[in-house]
Amino acid sequence: MAILQESVSLEGVKRLSWTNELYQVYENNCGQDDEKVVLLPVSHSTANAQIEVTLSEKGEFIKSARIENKEDSVTVIPVTEDSGSRSSGIAPHPLADKLVYIAGDYKNYVVGKRSDNSKYFLAYMEQLQKWRDSDFCHPAVNAIYTYLKKETLMKDLIETHSLMLDDDTGKLKDNEKILGIAQEEAFVRFRIHYSDLFKESRTWKDKSLYDSFIMYSSAKSENIQLCYATGKTSPCTYKHPSKIRNAGDKAKLISSNDESGFTYRGRFDSKEQAISVSYDFSQKMHNALKWLIEKQGVAIGSMVFLAWASNLQQLPDVLGNVEDDFWGDNWDEPDMKFVENGSQLLTDTMPAYRNRLCKAIWGSSGGEALQVGLNENLKAMVMVLDAATTGRLAMNMYEELPVSEFYENVEKWHYETAWNRFNGKIRKNKICSFSLYEIADCAYGTEQGDFIKSKPEIKNEIILKLIPCVVEKRQVPSDIVRNLVHKACRPMSYKNSYNWRKVLETACGMIRKKIIEEKEKRKEKGEYEVALDTSCKQRDYLYGRLLAIAEVAEASTYEKDEGRVTNAGRYFESFSNKPYQTWGVIYNRLTPYLNKMGVGQRRYYEKMIGEVMELFDMKEFEDNSRLKPIFLLAYHCQLNQMSRKNNIPKEEK
Repeated sequence: MAILQESVSLEGVKRLSWTNELYQVYENNCGQDDEKVVLLPVSHSTANAQIEVTLSEKGEFIKSARIENKEDSVTVIPVTEDSGSRSSGIAPHPLADKLVYIAGDYKNYVVGKRSDNSKYFLAYMEQLQKWRDSDFCHPAVNAIYTYLKKETLMKDLIETHSLMLDDDTGKLKDNEKILGIAQEEAFVRFRIHYSDLFKESRTWKDKSLYDSFIMYSSAKSENIQLCYATGKTSPCTYKHPSKIRNAGDKAKLISSNDESGFTYRGRFDSKEQAISVSYDFSQKMHNALKWLIEKQGVAIGSMVFLAWASNLQQLPDVLGNVEDDFWGDNWDEPDMKFVENGSQLLTDTMPAYRNRLCKAIWGSSGGEALQVGLNENLKAMVMVLDAATTGRLAMNMYEELPVSEFYENVEKWHYETAWNRFNGKIRKNKICSFSLYEIADCAYGTEQGDFIKSKPEIKNEIILKLIPCVVEKRQVPSDIVRNLVHKACRPMSYKNSYNWRKVLETACGMIRKKIIEEKEKRKEKGEYEVALDTSCKQRDYLYGRLLAIAEVAEASTYEKDEGRVTNAGRYFESFSNKPYQTWGVIYNRLTPYLNKMGVGQRRYYEKMIGEVMELFDMKEFEDNSRLKPIFLLAYHCQLNQMSRKNNIPKEEK
């Protein structure tokens, strides 16, 4: 038996708290109209309809039409316990359903195993008749029952060209599909034309029809037991809803359908002892979860990420880059400062970035984070769902924390992972952090044309590892940083230099985060700046600076459109493994390029190399062991500084 398919270890108090939080979401938001996203009523689900049948109030066929737009196909339908969780067998829905259930003349036009649908049709009609004969009947129920009893649905659909026949066989065409679904598998919904024009004609939007079925369903409830969730005695269910991630999702969070083998592993005698949840609680909890996922869930392959606040206020983005809105034509430029020659140099500092970050996350005007309006009792919930096995949904992560703490943690992540990045849209370097998608792709992806992409299953795994780093301030997994460093040291593996630069920048951001984490471990104060540190005497840092100087110096002698790779780029990986030995090779190959330069330009680069060499301890300089990741930070910072126009030396006359 699979019950609450969770693959993370949670405290006993928290283990079922997510169900209570979802239940409260339902209670606080049921009845609120939203044309785009519907919070489903109890005893209702959704299905994708392919055909819409229009009837009169007396049950007369008026017309029928295929639904041409997939976005318009999602239909709210009443369901029973059995039909809401059906995967096999005969379990008709109470109103709208597939042709095999509702068409009495189905067998006349279909060939195959289920061409004789008499059992399906009989079960559907008997169930619909009970609703029709009850004290809770609705005019739409009576109209649909009256029409379907005539057993002419298939004939009417064929005559209106909603279904297509094969001229030779007189049966439905094999290859004909409606919205990607075979004709014989089509799902049908109903519209009723009432004499009262103000009544809702769409049965899937009719709230009076919702209420009719809810009252009818409640009146015949059985299986009264203690609900473990509410502590009250009420009708309980062991058939819980599916379709959680999307309308086609068959996986369930709560299931108890395995009655053999080591089901209870010696702990219980029966499923009733293991778990007992009221039908009402299960419906409301699952419907709230579906509603939240449809409103604000993020699908990453088969995985779904969901974050919500107890008052449903908008939360800062966990997966993406919360500062994305500031990367555009309307981006507020940071302060300008003048350099000696009177030209303007655009500067972007960490304080300026923090102001933008605070504004993006907290909605403040910048500066220190403002927590105005955040109630201390408000909670933020974070959930990750993915398929565990066929039919089983795993909760790979669940965490809840105060909303203010959630905001602080998200801000901390983006501030500490930020790096000086090149943005192609505005053609400028800006300090900015990274989305979890970028980190996953850069660390484990391969170059595919103009982009770097990782396999979906790998991306899911890496993002799942990174989410707690953002939400709970956990340390970045070392294997992710290690992979980024490895890829950043191999520029020759990339055909597109922009892709390698993106990997390098991402690696620098994660290395910076690791350095800050190590400082926190040692309880040291201070941050790690993104600017070049010309006073740093660490061997690895100095070697990174040397490599960048050699890169820029050689490239400065190339023609404007010359795309040739420099020796620094060609020997990058070798340099990271054996810096002392490889630097000798790079410098020897740089000499001819230095000799081609004018006197002033050559002196400029030679002076820079000399200044860095003077900072070396000679014994450390001759150390040929592998460089630590910090050399990438020095390389990138030195590169950025030398790329500024005001740093290009003028030729001596």
